[in-house]
Amino acid sequence: MKAATLRSFLALHTWVGLLAGMALFIAFYAGAITVFTHQLNDWAPRPAAAVPGSTPDLVAEVARAQTLVDTMLRQQPAAQEAMFLVMAGDHGPVPRIFHQPPGGTATFQYQLDADGALQTLPQRTGFVDFLYDLHFTAGLPRLFGTYLFGVVCVLYGLALVSGVVIYAPVLVKDLFALRIGRNVKRLWQDAHNVIGMLSLPFHVIFAWSGAVLALGVILLAPFNTLVFDGKLMQVLAQDFEVVPHVEPAKVARPTLPVAELIRRAQVAIPGMEIDSIAYHDIGDANAQIELYGEVDQRHLNTMALVALNGASGEVLRTVDPRTMSPGNTWLRGLQALHFGHFGHGAVLWLYFLLGLGGAFLFYSGNLLWIEARRKRRAPQQPTRTQVMARLTLGVCLGCVGGVSALFIAGALLPDAQAKYAYYGTFFALLLWALIRAPARAGAELLFACAALTALVPFAGWIGTGEHVFAALWNGHWTRFFVGIIALLLAAAYARMGVAARRRARVGEANSVWSASHSTSRDAEPRPPVA
Repeated sequence: MKAATLRSFLALHTWVGLLAGMALFIAFYAGAITVFTHQLNDWAPRPAAAVPGSTPDLVAEVARAQTLVDTMLRQQPAAQEAMFLVMAGDHGPVPRIFHQPPGGTATFQYQLDADGALQTLPQRTGFVDFLYDLHFTAGLPRLFGTYLFGVVCVLYGLALVSGVVIYAPVLVKDLFALRIGRNVKRLWQDAHNVIGMLSLPFHVIFAWSGAVLALGVILLAPFNTLVFDGKLMQVLAQDFEVVPHVEPAKVARPTLPVAELIRRAQVAIPGMEIDSIAYHDIGDANAQIELYGEVDQRHLNTMALVALNGASGEVLRTVDPRTMSPGNTWLRGLQALHFGHFGHGAVLWLYFLLGLGGAFLFYSGNLLWIEARRKRRAPQQPTRTQVMARLTLGVCLGCVGGVSALFIAGALLPDAQAKYAYYGTFFALLLWALIRAPARAGAELLFACAALTALVPFAGWIGTGEHVFAALWNGHWTRFFVGIIALLLAAAYARMGVAARRRARVGEANSVWSASHSTSRDAEPRPPVA
């Protein structure tokens, strides 16, 4: 390959990585944790009726869901038009109903409190929902953040392509090269290359699926106009619309109870495990009910669906992963690949490790850019280098500290207040990075992240009354693993903080990471790193 072409790809890889890198750090760091979204519902304190690790009583859960439905219809009659019931299980320890009141734009969730009264909460509340949203919005407003991340994923794909072109000529020779020695920059470069190439399939899947899931409607717009003459959505309706909506008959007919709806769905698709039910026009002869769940099959996609007439129980449509249309199979498979909804625990842990590795890629990429532009003979480094150093530290380590604070708040504060712990910590660490010299802020922020992360298991102990080893003894695996992983990460951040402080003291003087650079241009030369 010509040198000029290679330089062009290097420039593309560098600038696209810089533009998207910090947003992708948040996406990967938060996303690594959100692969365990369902399990994290067991981290926060729960009532005795929903103790983690206990075997659910299916009959009791169905009865509790029916009580919630009946209470909801009595106190919120407008919910007869449309509401969505989520069964207790993977999505939470108690059943919940989602409903948008007439004339409003916000959707609320409803559940029964300990006394059996209907409790109203925002649609998304608590640290688990916030953490899930964080990985594709970076904490920005949900709609804007989603579209922004769609654009970021497109840039991400460009960075992957250019990175492969740059590294392919020396792939076999340098793939496993980790040259450990005094040249720290070379070691970071080797680690960046190795992790990037070994996890390349994962990154390709994430970039592709992220762009499609976030920008799907926008990406389809040209085809709708140029190819389908504005009728594309009609073509796709059979894949994305469960059953055509039927106007209410205005004839009162009782809607079948939850238990009977589940029974009929499981007859239609044997082995289907129901996790949610969508209601339309409850109490009408034309009531439509859609039951969603999973079929335990060895397929990438396990989602199943049964649509019923709510009054007669007649099956209107079934969607089985073994007989799905090509469009549905492709979309659901892409979602399963993106979120790791296949392969059970082994895949979740693999995604967790790859997510942390991806966060390291974007963090290390920014540090390599900063080091590559260091003026070795000039005591004062360029402004752009200093700004990038401050932003990299503030955004990346602000996210790390914010997520740890979010877990602490999830154990100690009411659900609706947990997200403020993230925002408060993130902006405090970002501000600290902006006002302090990078050489000092790097170590200080890493020590702050270590302290906050080390407090996570202790917050869980205070909130639940169960320390890490008691959780292991009692089989409460989520609380055990959250505590142990938090301690391991805290140790890693503390070790990195020590290294950053040492680099500031004895590293090369002409660097943004040197304490002598941050205090005086006339400082004596420092000895090289041992």
